Order: sequence, then structure tokens, then C-alpha cells
Amino acid sequence: MDDTTTPNADDERLSLRGLLEEPLLASARVLSGTDALSGPVTWCLPWGEVMSRPDSLAEVAVYTRPETLSAPGRELESLVARGAGVLLVDGSAPVGITWPTGLTVVELGFPVGFTALNRLLAERALTQEAHVMRYALTVHQSLAGLLHRGAGLPMLIREVAALTSDVAVALDVRGRLLAHAGLPDAEDAGTVALLDALADALPRLEESPPARMHNVHVIRLEHPDGLFAPTTAVAGAMQLAGRYEGWVVVIVPGANPRRHDIAQHRVVVEQAGTIIGTEMLRQRSVDEAEERARGDFVQALVHGNFANDHDLRTRAALHEIDLDLHYIVFVAPGLVDRAAGRPGASMVRLARYAAGVLPRPGVRSHVTVIGDVLVVIRSLSSAGAPGVDSEIGEYAHAMALDLETRLGQRIPVAHGRPAAGARDIGESYREARITLGIAQRLGLSGSVAYNDLRGFSVLARATDTDESRRLIRDVLGPLRASNSHADTEELLFAYLEEGGNINAAARRLRIHRNTMIAKLDRTSRLIGMDIREPENQFTLWLALRLDLLSQVQDTVNNEIVTR
Repeated sequence: MDDTTTPNADDERLSLRGLLEEPLLASARVLSGTDALSGPVTWCLPWGEVMSRPDSLAEVAVYTRPETLSAPGRELESLVARGAGVLLVDGSAPVGITWPTGLTVVELGFPVGFTALNRLLAERALTQEAHVMRYALTVHQSLAGLLHRGAGLPMLIREVAALTSDVAVALDVRGRLLAHAGLPDAEDAGTVALLDALADALPRLEESPPARMHNVHVIRLEHPDGLFAPTTAVAGAMQLAGRYEGWVVVIVPGANPRRHDIAQHRVVVEQAGTIIGTEMLRQRSVDEAEERARGDFVQALVHGNFANDHDLRTRAALHEIDLDLHYIVFVAPGLVDRAAGRPGASMVRLARYAAGVLPRPGVRSHVTVIGDVLVVIRSLSSAGAPGVDSEIGEYAHAMALDLETRLGQRIPVAHGRPAAGARDIGESYREARITLGIAQRLGLSGSVAYNDLRGFSVLARATDTDESRRLIRDVLGPLRASNSHADTEELLFAYLEEGGNINAAARRLRIHRNTMIAKLDRTSRLIGMDIREPENQFTLWLALRLDLLSQVQDTVNNEIVTR
């Protein structure tokens, strides 16, 4: 969709053309390679030193005396292969030499000597470095002063735009717009297309190796349908302490802006990357502190831990949570690496990312982490309307896809029924946790609703009775007295879920059919009933599900009691 390229010359380093404009080389004449005069020249090395070592000669001007070229042989080809910028012949070059393709050769009208040429290049390089450093210091002082005064991200981006006299934007790690200065209308179709093209062209901060992030990227963008004019973007990563917060981008009209402008913009985004990254990190720390406080309130909501109604209303007002909206609770396993330094913080970020998917106007999400479970409480925009089930299902599906992408495996996202006001969130959470426990035991993934497990919801009323506990003890007790009860229960779940089909269950467990039959016979002897009989299968099915529900409910009840 977008045409993106990186210019070959995107800074103000001394080029061969610029070198030939120096008074010292006023009598020079180009003998070969006139199409490569824009290439940069940084060093000057003598012929003897160059030929004694196999190093790369990129941006190197090779100095030689004419007599050295009397019989160059394959040495000239070697210069081309090693990427030499130019061959400087100090005097009249020998007649009759066929210069190899790809080699720029310059003949000096009168000898100037290696020392003079080397000094010239060194002085130009130092002058350029000093100029860049002075400009970088000016930019740094300007932005750092605003940071020190607590100006915030929008003001810093406005300063970047003022320093460059072009449009400046800040993008997060996903390429979404955080702040801008100079965009005529952020909602305009052309602007949206430009920002989408830019986000697609930039390396993904979460996927790219760190080495790619240390370079400023100069990108040319052109929309095939002409939604925006050809544009050049200069982008630098916002980073601090090894963490990437997003991109600082300067947008320049036209596909071929002045090299001087690009060079200055590179310096600006390099300096802005660290300073705005510092502001982003500071803001993230503030947000995380607020999130922790809000998370404590969210946990109190799902567990009903309030002294009275006044306490609930006071804390809800502090966190700007409307008690009268309709809400739905989503839960999912975190599955983060517990060996990491701060696994809890990682899970909070994971929950925050999940809460940000499928945004809708007027819909707010609140997140927390309880144990190893991510909790997202989301308000409903269509509560009571026919589309409420569709809205809930779409978000659960989108959350499951986002977590699957981040965690690298399929996991369930469970939810209960909608809560008519914040006071009923606890019941919706309880249903979601029960649904999650069942979904994990049954190996389900994606969106899983409490109503999808209606058989379990009916049985839930019977779990806390003497009859159910007796059934669980009589049927499953002998299994749990054996050493391999966990494997046996897994075998029974697979057998029953496949409708008593031995071949299907064996394939599911990846064991031989005969092994499956032997294990079923052994299990039948343990529990004293032939589990191949339909009536016994139902009894076993009922005992397993009552037991599963009892375990899940005990987990949720214990969690609520300990809070």
C-alpha cells in the first residue's frame, strides 16, 4: 500500500562533490565515476597502507602517486570490491589505464601531498562534528528545560515542531498517535492514512532487535490512491533505560527534502527520543501508581469489601467509576514468566494491553490482577439492547486474540453475566472465575461465557450438599487412593468428552487403543463399576463435574475470604 524507502544520503557529511569544491583541489579532474560524486568521504589513507590490510574502504579516499599506478594489476579491482569512495591520484595519471567500473578516480592537476589532503578531511570532519554537537546541545537544552518545568508530552512535541518548522508527532509502541503539533486535522482521512502508513513502515518496537532502534529512520511515504502527498518522515525511538516507549517523528512535505533539513531533523529526534522517553517513563510511573490504587478499588468491587454504601460511593467518585452503569467482568490466566524481576508488574501491563483492545466511545475498562488471573471490568454501551451479547462476545474474542499474540499460546477469556450496576460486579466476577476454572480444566480457549456452560451452572446449586459430596467420595475416592489418580482423571475426562469412543479418546491422549482399553478396565475395577455402561458413564460424568465445580468454587471462596 505504501512506498517506503530510505535515502542514500541523509546527513551533511562531506561528500566527494563537496571535497572537490575545496580550493586545495581546484585543479582536480574526474577521470571515472562521475555518477558517484554525492557519496560521503570521511577518511584519507595512503595506497601502501590500504594494500597491506584487507579492511573495508567504505567512505575512504585512497591517496596514491602516479608512479604507483604504472602496473596496478588487479589492485584497482580490489579497491572496488572493498567499497573505496574515491582514488585520488596526486599528479597526472598514467595514460592508457582502463579504470574499473564502480571506481571514482580523481586526478589532481598539481601535487598537493598526502599530509595536506589528510588535514583537509580531518578539519572538515571536526568542523562538522562540532557543528552537530553545538546544535544537539541547543536542542537538548531547549527540550530538557521544558521537561524540568514539567511541561508534559504535548508541550514537548510542540517544541519539536517549533525546532524543525515541520509537523511533529509522538507514537506509542503500537504506532498509535499520542500527541501531535502541526497536523491540520487528526481525524481527516488523509491524515489517518498518513499515520497508518507511517506506523506500518516503522520497525515494531516489540518485535525488532534492539540494534535497529538505535538508528534514526528516514522514510519516504507515498499513498497509491493519493490520500496524502508524497512525504518524508524522520523518526527516532523514544527510549530510556533499555525500554522503548514509542516514536518521535518529524513529518516533512515532499519526497526529496533538503539534505540540510533532514540532517537537522535527525539531530532533533535523536535528542527528543531520550528526553520525551523520560517524560513517558515518568508519566507511566504516575499512571501505574494510579492504576495500583484503582486496582485496589477494583479488587474491592469484585470481592464486595466495603464498610458501607458511603465508603463505596466515596471511593468510586475518587476513581471516577460510575456505579450506575452496566458492567461485564472478563478474566484470563496471566501465564507470565515468574522468574522475571517484577512478574506482577508484567501482568498488570498485560491486563492494561488487553483492556485497550476494541475501544468504543464512552466505554471504560478497569483492570487488576488477582493471583495469576487478569481481571478486566468493562462498561457496556448497549446494556439491555439486543446487541449486548454481540458486544460482549466481540470484546472477549479480541482480548483472547491479543493475549494469544503476546503469550504465544491459546488461552480462555471467560466472563459471567452482565452486572446491572457496580454493586453487582462481584457476582459477575464470581461467575467469570467459575467459568475460567472449568474452561481451563476442559482445555477450552477463546471466548467462554458462563451461559455457554449451562450444565455446570445448573449443577453449581447442587455442589454444596451432602449428596454431592457423598457421590464424589464414593466414585472418585478409590481413584484418588491410587498413585496415578491425576492421569486416570485425565483419561476419564477425555473418554467421556469423546462420548465413550475409545478410538477418539486414544487419539486425543496420543496413546494406543489397546493401552486405552487396559486403562479403562483397570479404572472400572478400582471404582467397582463398568464405565463402558452408559448409566455408569453418566454417574462418573456427574461426579467429575461436581468435583470440578466444588474445587473452583472453593478457590474463589478462599480468595474472597483472604481479602
